[in-house]
Order: sequence, then structure tokens, then C-alpha cells
Amino acid sequence: MGDRMEPGNVFLVGMMGAGKSTVGKALARRLGREFLDCDREIVERTGVPIATIFEIEGEEGFRRRETAVLAELALRRDAVVATGGGAVLCEENRRLMRESGTVVYLHASIDHLHERTRRDVARPLLATGDRRATLAALLETRDPLYREVAHIVVESGAPSAATLAGRIVGALELRERSADESPR
Repeated sequence: MGDRMEPGNVFLVGMMGAGKSTVGKALARRLGREFLDCDREIVERTGVPIATIFEIEGEEGFRRRETAVLAELALRRDAVVATGGGAVLCEENRRLMRESGTVVYLHASIDHLHERTRRDVARPLLATGDRRATLAALLETRDPLYREVAHIVVESGAPSAATLAGRIVGALELRERSADESPR
């Protein structure tokens, strides 16, 4: 199946806890593509957790690193790339993803996001008194950007990673068929 897909990367965007890394791995397996995780790349290159980068360089410093890594990953071909939840905040990142592949927004409800992140201590933006309110505020700011950059929006709620990967493959195939049928 991987050889029938339109060339280019598949970028997964969405909030922390939406399942970008988990679904990304399943999608990459299904498509026979390499899986790349932007946050993991940053951690491997710096040798420190993201929370430490936030502590030392602030969110702005982290976002600069994120943009540099994303620019490198965008040069790869036929990879599935899980981005950090805030990658869409930078216009350059949004442009880069749209120009070098297909962007899939994994949308999840606040309930789902809260459930998936409530015990996670490694997320610096959630180190607040009210995680749910923080998630809601982040989603309110980011949802329009996710939707702006996305070629495809998939509800990520409760289905398994394999089910979501299947939905994404179906949407990618539909998008490819539509592109083939449209006049050039």
C-alpha cells in the first residue's frame, strides 16, 4: 500500500494528548514509511528533556529549536512526522508542513485530552494548578491554526491507534483520488 500513496511527508498536528506519536507509529507501519517525532528529535539532539529546555530557554527558545528541527525533518521524503502541539504557532512551520507534505489534524475533545495528560509530569505547559483549564485555553488558541494548516481533520477520540491510522489512510487515499481527478 505504501507505494500507492502520494509522495511527500505526512505531518500530524494536534494538541498534546491527541495521540500524534502513538497514531504516527501505527500510520508509518501501515504505510511502510519512516516515523519521526519532532519532540524526540529535540530531546536526542540536546540530551535534555523538553521541560529542561523550557526551564533554561523558555518557550521561545524551545520554539526556535522546534522550527529548526522541523525544517530538517521536512526535507525527508515519505516520512510520517509527529509534531509538537505548539508547532503550528509559528507561521513558518505551518508553511513548511503544507509545502512538503499532507497535514493531518488529530482533533480530540477536552475530556479526551485531559484524560490522556492528567498524570503526565513531563509537559511544561501543563505545570499549572488547573490542567483542564490550561488545555481548554491552549485548544482555543491553537484549534484555528490546526484547522488552517490541515489538509485533513480526523477526530482522534477513543478509537485505537490502528483504527485511527486506517481512517487517515482512507482520507489520504480519497485526497489522492480527488487530486488525480481534478484538472491540472
